[in-house]
Amino acid sequence: MGDEVITVLVVDGHQTFAELLGVALRGQPDLRYVGHARSGEQAIRLAAELKPDVILLDPELPDADGIAIAEMLRHRQPETRVVILTASSEATLVGRATAAGAAGFLSKNGALGDVLNAVHTAHGGGMTVSTDILARLLRSTTPVVGPRAGGLTAREHEVLALMGAGLDPRAIARRLGISVHTCRGYVKAVLAKLDAHSQLEAVAVATRRGLIQPDRQYGR
Repeated sequence: MGDEVITVLVVDGHQTFAELLGVALRGQPDLRYVGHARSGEQAIRLAAELKPDVILLDPELPDADGIAIAEMLRHRQPETRVVILTASSEATLVGRATAAGAAGFLSKNGALGDVLNAVHTAHGGGMTVSTDILARLLRSTTPVVGPRAGGLTAREHEVLALMGAGLDPRAIARRLGISVHTCRGYVKAVLAKLDAHSQLEAVAVATRRGLIQPDRQYGR
């Protein structure tokens, strides 16, 4: 991305963690830490004022459901990408986050490098999910034999493969040379045929069915 600087807002109710993360972000030449919100209310206000490129958000906020905040931001500021950073191990939280349009889902127990990579990936239109979380989701899906299970068309397979690479509908549309509206239609069709409620769940189901290769998921 050349000399472009990515602006990052941290939303977390834990003061010490947020401050340490801010120090780490300040140490990156291509990232600019723009502030810290301690609540959902502050997150909405600061996001509107600062218009950050990426928000690192803890879903467990003192005054609001962070996933609901992420969905609200997706509608109000679609160009701002939200990466969920949590200590929770609930598998259902992953599905909710991806359905809300989150561009990443990471564990707070992970490495700082993973967080920095997620910021860059999110800004570039991709999605990052911690390997332990992805593995848990894979185990939770029911395997189905047959590489063509689901009845996907050739174009839907292309879209699914790019979903598996971690791209969002806008990035997929650019890659395939189609409109975002058309791409969202393909994504919706893939989710329906795989009986999935989010891109991440669709990738997990498709992996278990042999439709895509696990080593191509989310840049892993």
